[in-house]
Amino acid sequence: MERARERVAEALLRSRARSTLLTDAVDDDDLVRQHSRLMSPLVWDLAHIGNQEELWLVRDVGGREPVRSDIDELYDAFQHSRASRTELPLLSPTEARTYVAQVRDKVFDVLDRVPLHGSRLVDGGFAFGMIVQHEQQHDETMLATHQLRVGAPVLHAPDPDPALVAPIGAREVFVPAGEFTMGTSTEPWALDNERPAFQTHVDAFYIDTVPVSNGDYLAFIDAGGYDDPRWWSEVGWAYRQKAKLTAPRFWQRDGDRWLRTRFSVVEPVPVDEPVVHVCFHEAAAYAKWAGKRLPTEPEWEKAARHDPATGRSRRYPWGDEDPGVEHANLGQRHLRPAPVGSYPKGASPLGVRQLIGDVWEWLDSDFQPYPGFAAFPYREYSEVFFGGDYKVLRGGSFGTDSAAVRGTFRNWDHPIRRQIFSGFRCARDARPAS
Repeated sequence: MERARERVAEALLRSRARSTLLTDAVDDDDLVRQHSRLMSPLVWDLAHIGNQEELWLVRDVGGREPVRSDIDELYDAFQHSRASRTELPLLSPTEARTYVAQVRDKVFDVLDRVPLHGSRLVDGGFAFGMIVQHEQQHDETMLATHQLRVGAPVLHAPDPDPALVAPIGAREVFVPAGEFTMGTSTEPWALDNERPAFQTHVDAFYIDTVPVSNGDYLAFIDAGGYDDPRWWSEVGWAYRQKAKLTAPRFWQRDGDRWLRTRFSVVEPVPVDEPVVHVCFHEAAAYAKWAGKRLPTEPEWEKAARHDPATGRSRRYPWGDEDPGVEHANLGQRHLRPAPVGSYPKGASPLGVRQLIGDVWEWLDSDFQPYPGFAAFPYREYSEVFFGGDYKVLRGGSFGTDSAAVRGTFRNWDHPIRRQIFSGFRCARDARPAS
């Protein structure tokens, strides 16, 4: 029990340190400014983090009196679109920082006193883990806002270690047909859309051993991929024309070379990194141009978790232990994806690399519930999004914390989104023997 409390406390501290870094990096004008209509002002994210923490941990789990019940409606994400949040009477930066600090003090008191057993909400520290993941998800959202921000660079981090790059070898691997266990019924902090575990059959297929690189994607651009409707779905081609897409977001041509803007730094596009800031339609068009397709969600999870030697599904591609710096590029440790072929110690049993971290990977699957799904602890986390146009993304990015990603973790977004840290890898059907 004490180890569980220590794990929760460490995760709470890590998430708050990151929230503080992201909000203290800019002045108050930048905190209240809307850097894109796609995103909230940073100060809204900060107070929303505190409000969700208060609702679930102070009031619900702790049974304490409200800290600021008067702001619940302001920070309800379903009540106000991101584009409209600058029009609200939001807490000022000073008020927001004071509020989240007051809430956190009460949360640590609740953590010291409440039993971490006896109900589904607290078993294994679930409610605390849910709030940790919520804060880390908003931290990644705030990191995306920083990418959209115009001004001098304010975030800094070392580049990935080149010593963690190893020769790739085969560019794709064969995944045999058969059943495997998808989802989880045992991961203590797994969210409702990851549950329950179930057996599913996947036909044989091939999957790329690494994500598609900038160099690979440049070949698609140079071949006129953005100008050829053969590679695009009908919906994708209509969006490409409407949005006038010609390259990944944040890229610009400079004579005969391509540059990109990365957290206010303008630099040549590095050909060896996974491509990032592409939408689902761009990913699908590239895959078709390359004679392949995007993986489905069951294919991705089987490639990431299934161990053919034991028949069981792992928590992560490399095993059951939590991610280490040798396994994956996570947690904003670096402000860029690592080169393709990095982290050989994080490979799956079949040798697929970088399935966790670096870039979220678009999959050719709609966001739908698993068999036996039950909303918990509230419908608005997952259930209200089922059945929309959302496409699934898996694996996390360099901006995703280890608490908010695992082999079963599911992300989703509209197929036109490009401000997120999204990339992809390709797959193809296994040809039947002739």
